[in-house]
This record gives sequence, structure tokens and C-alpha cells, in this order.
Amino acid sequence: MVGSASVHRMSGLFLLVVMGVWTAASAPAPADTGFPFDTELLLDADPMRGSKRVPILTVGPKGDTLIELWCNSVQSQFVVVDNTLTILTTGQKSERQCDPERMRADEDLLAALLEVTGWRWENDLLVLRGSRAVRFRRSTH
Repeated sequence: MVGSASVHRMSGLFLLVVMGVWTAASAPAPADTGFPFDTELLLDADPMRGSKRVPILTVGPKGDTLIELWCNSVQSQFVVVDNTLTILTTGQKSERQCDPERMRADEDLLAALLEVTGWRWENDLLVLRGSRAVRFRRSTH
């Protein structure tokens, strides 16, 4: 015959196990903390008037990256060491003709990206730090 102290300990243990499983299941998933290689990232900005396009970074598994700006695009290499980041252009920028507003926005964004010195996660946004912060979010498609 099992004593009442034994039953009490077993029910207490059962309660602890159930509480632990419930806590683990309801806890938020930890944020991604590594650099998002092999990922498509969208600039955290509204599209320009008359377009649905926003700049996109398509980062390869080894840092080879296509930077699709507001109008044109350029190949680059992302060099990541811990939380430092250097962006090097490795190809010629495409020569599409767009309206002057988009062309200026291309130059402005590319200049900001080439001045990036570091990166960090801020909730679900990848923040590239340099002369100004540029924020990207993971593509959901």
C-alpha cells in the first residue's frame, strides 16, 4: 500500500512537470541572434509613390549579396565578424533609367549601406549601423 506522503509527493511532482511543460510551451521563442545569411531582407520602409517595390538585400550563405535599390541593383559582399559588418560592392551598378527621385534614393541608400560598420537585431528587425541606421525585415514570401 502506498502511503499518503508518497501520493502527495507524486502529485506535487506531477504538478511541477505539468507547470514546466506549460511554461515552456507558452514562452516566446527566442529572437534570432545570428547574422541572417541565406535570407532575403526587405527595407523597413513604405514603397515610393506609384510603386510597390522596396529595396531588397538577398544575402547568400557566404555573404555574397544582391542589393536591389529603389531602381537599380548592385552585387556586393557582406563581411561579418561578430557584430561588425563591412559591405563591399563587387560589381557594377545596373544602369536602369528611373525618375530623378528614385535615382537620388538609390544613391542615398547605397551610400548609407557602404558606411555600415555593424549590425544588431532589434526585435525582428535587422539594424545596420553606420552614419545612420538602416532597418530591414525578413521577407515573408
